[in-house]
Amino acid sequence: MKGFVPPPRMDLSAEPLPISRNITITEGISVKDLAEKVGVRAKDVISRLLARGVMATVNQTLDADLAREMARQFGADAQVITFEEAAAKEAAEELTGGEEAAGQGVSRPPVVTIMGHVDHGKTKLLDAIRKTNVAEGEAGGITQHIGAYKVQIVDPQSPAYGREIVFLDTPGHEAFTRMRARGAKVTDIVVLVVAADDGVMPQTLEAMDHASAAKVPIIVALNKIDKPEAMPERVRKQLADRGLMPEDWGGQTVFVEVSAKQKTNLNLLLEMICLVADLQELKATPDRPATGVVIEAKLDRGRGNVATVLVQNGTLRIGDYFVVGNVFGRVRAMFDDRGNALEEAPPSTPVEVLGLEGLPQAGDQMVGVAERDKAREVAQYREQKAREAQLAKSTRVSLEGLAEQIKAAGVKELPIILKGDVQGSVEVLADMLGKMSNEKVKLKILHASVGAITETDVLLASASEAVIIGFNVRPERKAQEVAEQEGVEIRLHTIIYELQDEMKKAMAGLLEPTIKETHLGRAEVRETFRIPKVGMVAGCYVQDGAIKRDAEVRLLRDNVQVFKGKIASLRRFKEDVAEVRNGLECGISIANYGDVKIGDVIEAFVTERVAAEVPA
Repeated sequence: MKGFVPPPRMDLSAEPLPISRNITITEGISVKDLAEKVGVRAKDVISRLLARGVMATVNQTLDADLAREMARQFGADAQVITFEEAAAKEAAEELTGGEEAAGQGVSRPPVVTIMGHVDHGKTKLLDAIRKTNVAEGEAGGITQHIGAYKVQIVDPQSPAYGREIVFLDTPGHEAFTRMRARGAKVTDIVVLVVAADDGVMPQTLEAMDHASAAKVPIIVALNKIDKPEAMPERVRKQLADRGLMPEDWGGQTVFVEVSAKQKTNLNLLLEMICLVADLQELKATPDRPATGVVIEAKLDRGRGNVATVLVQNGTLRIGDYFVVGNVFGRVRAMFDDRGNALEEAPPSTPVEVLGLEGLPQAGDQMVGVAERDKAREVAQYREQKAREAQLAKSTRVSLEGLAEQIKAAGVKELPIILKGDVQGSVEVLADMLGKMSNEKVKLKILHASVGAITETDVLLASASEAVIIGFNVRPERKAQEVAEQEGVEIRLHTIIYELQDEMKKAMAGLLEPTIKETHLGRAEVRETFRIPKVGMVAGCYVQDGAIKRDAEVRLLRDNVQVFKGKIASLRRFKEDVAEVRNGLECGISIANYGDVKIGDVIEAFVTERVAAEVPA
């Protein structure tokens, strides 16, 4: 039309609005849900995303930082919470009275893990408790289907008559720590089994360290008191010296003298568990969607993905949708510890769950969800984030980065796991490192023991963000692999003053260039020969990698370093060779060393100097 001037085109301002309100959003929120939260149209959010170069649809999930920034553009300050936290908040609001009523749940049975040294009677004690406290009709021909079970106190004389306790059979130190590393607080109480005729042993101390790190109350069961050589008072003193002071000596720790063989004081132990549980005031709300933790998961040929889940709160029912870690599913069937099919599982009930779309990991949190689409959306978002995290794996605490962390956070606590070849060295080093703390850095010895660095040590370090220091010992092959996967730093030393200097320099942020060691291969000594003019030759089988003639080697006996040097000669049959690969046999002669024994391990490696990353 002649003379018509079209109105100016409306452009969405690129300037963010002033912050006027606070909102809470969940991880992996979609564009549509974010638009509803901030009170604008979805296409406005998409426009702002396009302006940032992000192509998105209404159903696309957003990264936490991006979602927070988009909310800020529309005048809202967003706090991002996990899906589990959002579900818990929603469930609390649905209950009458909101959050006030959430604290008024009903009492739930305590969850107990039994730990202790090998051969101290953990399994016998568990069996004795189960057989004594399971009704006769159920006890006949029980097959343990899962690594957790519920026991009811059936003695009418007991003050705790009729109460239930859940025992976890699976978590040894390794699984216990794996779960804690994944942020799962499964156990309410740890029962530490110590044999009265044997006393405190390495795994006893290990169990104490793990329980203390998890901040879980400990009940000590002094087992085998029926033996004539039993000395319970000596064991009490040993444990008191290590921080577990008995109640009758004025301490806080409950001690119960039991005999799994004679079934002595088993009910007293269960009563004490109930008493410690009452002090913790363990509560749960059955009338809400279920939340729980995966204890173990496996792929069953006939039943597919099967997870053993401990329901911690709410009630899990057949047909419920759920998210567990980055896996979702629907409860197709549930079985208790005796293989009986269940329709529903109340709080503190261990069950086998069928109907998962994938295989979760031990320690993953399980949350009941009302809709399948929401469960799948959360699982897919987490799967994507897990892939991204794997590609850009963050480094854990290391000595090089310590000075930077001190600057950022003031006083820094550096947890240390100390392993040595003899008890004397370990005690001296623990004492020395303990005294090195200053106003900037506090060195905390989480665990100190004798022997090779094991997978358990690496898992404890992973869970506690600790550095492992080995003195005259080496990591086991599996432990080395797990350390690389988890990003745990292992520092190996043979001279105490070098270790002391390194720690001082790390605390001052003045680390020297480090010697980086590359593992080449391991060979097991299967025979030894003494050859004139050559000396001792070890007949070896290469277990992994390759042994190279120009490499450095160390001789290990029971995973403790005996000698470190060079290869004098490397032969295959009668010929000199440059290297021998995995699966082949060879003869190795170590320069200037002849004390090689059958069963020793020869480890080949090369070293290079790498500049330390000292912050500017």
